[in-house]
Amino acid sequence: MTTFFEARLIEKDDYTAFEPIYNDFKECAVEEYKFELPPIGYKDFINAIEKDLIKCIVLFENSIPTAFLIYTTSISEAIELNIIHSHRMEKFPERSRYLIKEFVRLTREERSDKVVCYPMLGNQKDLINEVALFGFKFIGIVVLRFMMFGTSSRDILEAEEVPHLPEGYSLVEWSDEYYGYAVDIIREAFNNSADALFDPRFNSDKGVRDILTKVTENVYAEFLPQASSILLFDEEPVGLCLMNLTGGSIANIPLFGIKREHQGKGLSKHLLQKSIRKIIDMTDKGERPITEVNTTTETNNFQALNMYRNIGFKEDYNYPQAYLPVKK
Repeated sequence: MTTFFEARLIEKDDYTAFEPIYNDFKECAVEEYKFELPPIGYKDFINAIEKDLIKCIVLFENSIPTAFLIYTTSISEAIELNIIHSHRMEKFPERSRYLIKEFVRLTREERSDKVVCYPMLGNQKDLINEVALFGFKFIGIVVLRFMMFGTSSRDILEAEEVPHLPEGYSLVEWSDEYYGYAVDIIREAFNNSADALFDPRFNSDKGVRDILTKVTENVYAEFLPQASSILLFDEEPVGLCLMNLTGGSIANIPLFGIKREHQGKGLSKHLLQKSIRKIIDMTDKGERPITEVNTTTETNNFQALNMYRNIGFKEDYNYPQAYLPVKK
């Protein structure tokens, strides 16, 4: 029997037939795709589509939905490809090619001035060959976790000896008065980093302000100013370690950086330790039921990896961060 394939944006008439495919994804999102929390329910998913917050391309085989791709253009300088899923993970590479081809076609005009970013979490790393066919490039990303309980993370933190801060330096909690300084720190720290390849907002003050505002105003997750550390030199901010909270229990470091002239002095450990100790304090006092702190860095950033390991973080898994440069 001949199979007819069609990949297109979901329509209202598809909602009923598509629901089992979405629920299939929802059931395996944590295990197969490394989601920290289960995805939104189907009604909320459809609501997000109708509000144009996300777009969904569905693959039909003989008019039956079998796979889908979700993307968003809510990041002003980038198109974020969020997920590719095939029902029961069947024919994953084959079906993905149809979806990516349609995605590339639909975003052709937008890609003239926007990069595409695609975190290939979980089983999506198996699609690396298919994605490469469309011109995507890749950066290796590793996820690290500091666990509050059940591991040696706390013991390693306590055993790590960190010398006193050099003269002129001090550490304080985040305050909104540091916002402008934080923009300069982030812009300098991330401008030539791998992050800027798949999130061009790091290349401009406007873009950095967008990122920082969304972090501090709880757009991405709940911001934790009391656990966000600022490094001062002669009372002026020169470094930061920001913290936010997902799902009420998972702390994350969304932004970490030190101005170039203050690097190489072991100051990163001071920043990281102060924030981690505050998270531990909040947990032990019962203020928040925090189970872990997580962060990411490039797989070849050995200096950062060693710093995190020495503080008590352990590598959990890695994934390819794919990005499609702006179409010339």
